[in-house]
Amino acid sequence: MTATWVAVLVTAAGCYLLKLGGLSVPPRVLEHPVAERIADLIPVALLSALVAVQVVARGHEIVLDARALGLIVAVLLLLVRAPFLVVVFGAALVAALARMV
Repeated sequence: MTATWVAVLVTAAGCYLLKLGGLSVPPRVLEHPVAERIADLIPVALLSALVAVQVVARGHEIVLDARALGLIVAVLLLLVRAPFLVVVFGAALVAALARMV
């Protein structure tokens, strides 16, 4: 068995145990207001981190380019409560136009 397969199997076992650990938490712990608030905020934090890395990183460098301009337009459209498709297409359009220049 190669090292790659060992890594795959260890990762799969770790994911299974992590999932099993989450399912074994007693309901009274999960119903605590602080736990509910944290559980509500974790996806937002993870998505924000993913967007930040995808927008300003190129390899190991921090780069501000058309992606950052598209993100700024998306945030502005969200602030004026534009529909989601308008936000996506508006940000893509601005980023594409900025790359053309």
